[in-house]
Formats: sequence, C-alpha cells, structure tokens
Amino acid sequence: MATWTKIGRILSSVTHKKPDFLSGSCCNGVVSKIRADPFAGIGSFSSSASAASLDSEVLGSRWVGLKDYEEYRKALYGGITHKALFVDAVGTLVVPSQPMAQIYREIGEKYGVRYSEGEILNRYRRAYEQPWGKSRLRYVDDGRPFWQYIVSSSTGCSDSQYFEELYNYYTTEKAWHLCDPNAEEVFKALRKAGVKLAVVSNFDTRLRPLLRALNCDNWFDAVAVSAEVAAEKPNPTIFLKACELLGVEPEDAVHVGDDRRNDIWGARDAGCDAWLWGSDVYSFKQVAQRIGVQV
Repeated sequence: MATWTKIGRILSSVTHKKPDFLSGSCCNGVVSKIRADPFAGIGSFSSSASAASLDSEVLGSRWVGLKDYEEYRKALYGGITHKALFVDAVGTLVVPSQPMAQIYREIGEKYGVRYSEGEILNRYRRAYEQPWGKSRLRYVDDGRPFWQYIVSSSTGCSDSQYFEELYNYYTTEKAWHLCDPNAEEVFKALRKAGVKLAVVSNFDTRLRPLLRALNCDNWFDAVAVSAEVAAEKPNPTIFLKACELLGVEPEDAVHVGDDRRNDIWGARDAGCDAWLWGSDVYSFKQVAQRIGVQV
C-alpha cells in the first residue's frame, strides 16, 4: 500500500535512469547546458563537436567544484562529508515484492473482487489523487481510514475481512524486499565510521513492525515516520524531527530518496543535503563512497 507515485514506478518496467549530470543537472546543482545557435553567425559554436567540447568543459568544472566541496566537508567532519544519513523507505530501502494491483486482485477474489489488475490500478490512481478529508495527512496513526477508502475505491469491495487481510499482508516480510542486497554491510560500515542513520518515511505506524519483520530495524539509530511526526514529506518538519532524534544539525545530514519532490526538495527545504536514488546514486555502496566511507 505504498504511494501511487512509487507503486507506479514499481509496476512499470524497470529501467536504469542515466545520472542527472548526463541530462543537464549535476548531483545537487544544475548544469546549464550551452547549445550552439545555428543562426548566430560565424562567431557562434556551429558544430556539434564544438558544443560537445564546451559541454565537457562545463561539466568538468562542475565536477571539480563538487569534489572541492566534498573535500571541504571531509576536512570539517574528520574524513566524512556528513555526520548523518537519512534513508527513504518505500522505493529506496524497500520495494513491494509483487505489484499492488496483483495482490489486491489475488486476495480479493475470495471476497468477490472481479476487477482486472488494470481496472484496479486505474481506480487506485483516481482514489489516491482525491483530496483526503480536511487534512493533508493521509497516514495518521495506523492509517486505517485512509487505506479502507483506497481499498474499497480500488476494488469495489468494502468487506472488512478483505481489508484486514490485505492490510496485515503489507506488514509482513512476504510483501516487501530490500532494494539493495548489500544494504546491511554498508550501513554497518557507515555506523562504524561514526555516521548516524535514520529512516525518514511517509508511512503509517506499520513501518516499525515491517522493519522488524525484514530484520533491518537494528540498522538504524532512529525512525521518523509521518504518522508519528504528523507531517509528510516534502514538509521540512519530518526531516527536522530526524535531525532532532539523531542530535545533528540539518547541514550535517544527507537524505537519500527516490522522489524528487518529497525527498530532494523536502530535505533541502529543511537545510539538509539530498541525493536522488536512481540518479545521483544507484546503490548504498555508492552512498557510502560519496560520504567518504569505503565498504
């Protein structure tokens, strides 16, 4: 029962996005790509080779600046760039093991659900996009009222037993698996190097038992979950709460997540650094290396 934006990505065919620096942006900054103007006369860069050469120079200078910045931070923090790492849950730390619509249909068949997976998916989208009550918070406490609305809207079935079976399924290790099989090794190395770790997630109160079920709750020093903080990403409040839990200042922390709006913009609004999963970094080993910890 993850958010639609994340479920949609999981349901789609998996593709590896090229790093931002290859498409015009560079990590935490933006590279303004200089293009040739074919109508600017003899003095313009009229050949693609010239433009490519200039692009390389611009990108190269950006990378020099990035490396200088990272070296500066390492000098400040004793060899590492950040004192704390925040990790998003769904889509970064964990992903659903099966498509949401498939599970809704399979469990729902014995309760009379007859919609196809495609129909369930479309109905889920419409339901998730609707305003939720008077509050912008979807995940309050255990999130049951919100998810009851989503399930019944998606499947046309309001059977309470169906909802409970589906709801409880998403608290088990059967429903989820880790994005990165090397995550445990990396997180242990980070903590050994003195980096504090926290999960920062838009989720209901099932997140903690889910982390326990996946045997990864002890990897982290703190968990900041929206249902407990009463603030959902991109609201900076949830990131500031994570800073408070770890005893660090926002500028000491970097957040890694797969949603540009919620994870990147939200973290930066709170004063934290941020890296986009699947673009700036592709594995937790890469995260550790950028922080300055070898695994």
